[in-house]
Amino acid sequence: MTEAAIYFANLQKNYDNLSVLQGINGQIQRGEVVAIIGSSGCGKSTLLRCFNRLETISGGQLVVNNIDLSLPNLSAQSLQQLRAQVGMVFQQFNLYPHMTVLENLTLSPRKVLRLPVAEAQERGRFYLAKVGLAEKETAYPDQLSGGQKQRVAIARSLCMQPQILLFDEPTSALDPELVGEVLHVMRTLAEDGMTMAVVTHEMQFARDVASRVMFLNQGVVEETGDPRDVLQHPQSERLQAFLSRITGLTV
Repeated sequence: MTEAAIYFANLQKNYDNLSVLQGINGQIQRGEVVAIIGSSGCGKSTLLRCFNRLETISGGQLVVNNIDLSLPNLSAQSLQQLRAQVGMVFQQFNLYPHMTVLENLTLSPRKVLRLPVAEAQERGRFYLAKVGLAEKETAYPDQLSGGQKQRVAIARSLCMQPQILLFDEPTSALDPELVGEVLHVMRTLAEDGMTMAVVTHEMQFARDVASRVMFLNQGVVEETGDPRDVLQHPQSERLQAFLSRITGLTV
């Protein structure tokens, strides 16, 4: 098996006659933070969802944490192992409104990992403190700001102690003044060595925190490399146009 955390070769994803991912190649090394950027509809969120098999691939090879997701009949045990090892943070938080923050955090460790309640709560409090919300364990989601909800969602993923974290535009649903607190948590995770794939429109985060940027356009990887090189000196006209729209500046 590959040493990379995530490896994909000639990866394809089709919906009926629509080809969303058109034979892309790449890999994400352990401890690497890869920012996946591109216009809406380019396939970046689909690619991310393939990484934890929320989407099944249509062709090619995909290996995530030494689990071959190309196999047509992936065992239930392998899928459960994948979901335990690969965390996902969505745009819309997906917290259970009838549960307290701590109950949201401890649900999966208790149900999936079979942790005793006391151990799950200890783990939940640890990661809640890590995202700066130790005082919110008894609060309900509707008592939190959007930024706090997203930080709770990150803590919930961390409670499974994943080896890889996937972020699907984690700040896109937030008011601008709340974006920074979520990016700060993600920056801390990167500094701690967490392997991360981040679909984002936050170009400063991509430039300052990511190990590498991957620009998708119409289902292919059009440009990839060091964030400062790619974002400050884009080679393709499509990436230049994309960055101009995002930043409002001519690249």
